[in-house]
Amino acid sequence: MSTFVVLGAQWGDEGKGKMTDFLAEKVDLVVRFQGGNNAGHTVEVGESQYKLHLIPSGILYDDKINILGNGVVIDPEALFKEIDYLEKLGIRVTPDKLLISDRAHVIMPYHRSMDRLNEKSRTNTIGTTGKGIGPSYTDKAARSGIRICDLIDPAIFKKKLKENIKEKNELLVNVYKEEPLDFDEIFKNYSNYAEKITPFVQETSVKLYDEIKAGKKVLFEGAQGMLLDIDYGTYPFVTSSNTIAGGVCTGTGIGPTMVNGAVGVAKAYTTRVGEGPFPTELTDATGEWIREKGGEVGVTTGRPRRCGWIDLVILKTAARVSGLTNLVVTKIDTLAGLDKIKVCVGYRFKDKVIDYFPASLEDLAKCEPVYEEFDGWGEEAATAKTYEELPENAKLYLKRIEEFTGVEVSIVSVGPKRSQTIVVHEIGESE
Repeated sequence: MSTFVVLGAQWGDEGKGKMTDFLAEKVDLVVRFQGGNNAGHTVEVGESQYKLHLIPSGILYDDKINILGNGVVIDPEALFKEIDYLEKLGIRVTPDKLLISDRAHVIMPYHRSMDRLNEKSRTNTIGTTGKGIGPSYTDKAARSGIRICDLIDPAIFKKKLKENIKEKNELLVNVYKEEPLDFDEIFKNYSNYAEKITPFVQETSVKLYDEIKAGKKVLFEGAQGMLLDIDYGTYPFVTSSNTIAGGVCTGTGIGPTMVNGAVGVAKAYTTRVGEGPFPTELTDATGEWIREKGGEVGVTTGRPRRCGWIDLVILKTAARVSGLTNLVVTKIDTLAGLDKIKVCVGYRFKDKVIDYFPASLEDLAKCEPVYEEFDGWGEEAATAKTYEELPENAKLYLKRIEEFTGVEVSIVSVGPKRSQTIVVHEIGESE
């Protein structure tokens, strides 16, 4: 495949950062197409660890072009903090390595304020990160957002900011009884960001199209996971963008015929951060054991992740809605040491077993997981260098995942480092 998307096949936190970093070695461009700095990727290279929130994982290679597409919402303050963080670790972040779409929307201070206040006022909280992602997408849909192209034009930025500050202050003061925002302070700060961001800004849709036509290889990097998709996730406990493969086209400005494949990344078990339904969640000692052994704490939020058995209904749904061509299974080593491991292969709902994810959360709450049980495997899983060296029980487990989803497991991860990656089939080999 010359162009493919790497995306989360569960609720996020599946190890997409590591896999993007691993697969980026053989591509020319790495492109982020949705979300904002509410995402978090941890990548380990040798003895070094990098925590990324907004910038594509390809930035760790010096010869890759990285793009933040128009579907991304960008907080300039967070962007330049991340750039400073990377450069202190010796990673070069320059306008020849990082390109930013002039059509991407800007997260403003009032978006963060509204995010916090909206969450506080809800009867049932969503579990938002409070970084202004949702309100920024809300303004985008309401056609009152400020784009990067507006930010870097002083006259347009001043006009739009005045209109927005007036509107937001009416809400903040009259509805939420908060202090008003200061236009002059925000205009000054963001004018400084505009000056700093200008060298990175391009019409990235044209750049990307030209690079693909020239035969360059492109990896599209997803944030969050399929079940946080605004349309196909566990709504309303979702993010505010399309995390499925279809989001690539709207989030980067290329047509669907230019994407050749979709790689879904899934943990050998299931986790999620925040509120919402979780059919296979383990609230017992086993769930706590998986959490501790797997280091399941959110990169961006710092919140402990909820843990449960792998849910193949979820993975089959991800395969269907994103047209997955390959699966990557991570953290097979985390489950090592358990005597028995369960796999959800359906939901018992209204006296029948279904193998799809219901839209209604009320229906989902009535679904009872149907499990198959597998014998566990030993700690030797963490030292396996090839598929053949994996424990036999782990291989049976992986085969069941393939059989149920209809998608081959092309890569197995047995640890966080690049070297702890087993390639079963080269990505694109069977296409």
